[in-house]
Amino acid sequence: MRKLSNEELYRKSVEELKTISKNPIVVVLDNVRSLNNIGSVFRTSDAFLIEKIYLCGITGTPPHNDINKTALGATDSVAWEYSAKTLDTMQKLKSEGYILIAIEQADNATMLNEFHPKKDQKYAVIFGNEAYGVDQEVVSASDLCIEIPQFGFKHSLNISVSVGVVLWDLVGKINF
Repeated sequence: MRKLSNEELYRKSVEELKTISKNPIVVVLDNVRSLNNIGSVFRTSDAFLIEKIYLCGITGTPPHNDINKTALGATDSVAWEYSAKTLDTMQKLKSEGYILIAIEQADNATMLNEFHPKKDQKYAVIFGNEAYGVDQEVVSASDLCIEIPQFGFKHSLNISVSVGVVLWDLVGKINF
């Protein structure tokens, strides 16, 4: 086995990424406070060709050194938009045909491994604040809630880890 060089990875340029077809998924960040987590979400969204990130409420926005530190340039390759109110963003996305999915531990939540996205459907996955999760108003306004199965004591993942797990799972189910 030999590690591949950057040249062998055939990375697309930012300009090329802006023109190619993306996965039918957008990420909505509901009051995420850590700039490092926001940067990680950009980087993960770039890796999985996510359409757009919506930064809502107190969620920080580029340009910012702490976002850039973890995004590693992904703030240029992933489209994003800021909205003061998550519910306004959700209403807009709903009118555009997105299924709104809160990623949260809730009664009647569907476990991620049991969720099967439709290939011709658009999805908006909503992630919440590091301490409080997705706001109850946002959960109530969502079409469904997906929970990441967890088996340890904490029953808690960092938001950047949750985004990685959910996007990897959804993109894999949509494309393979």
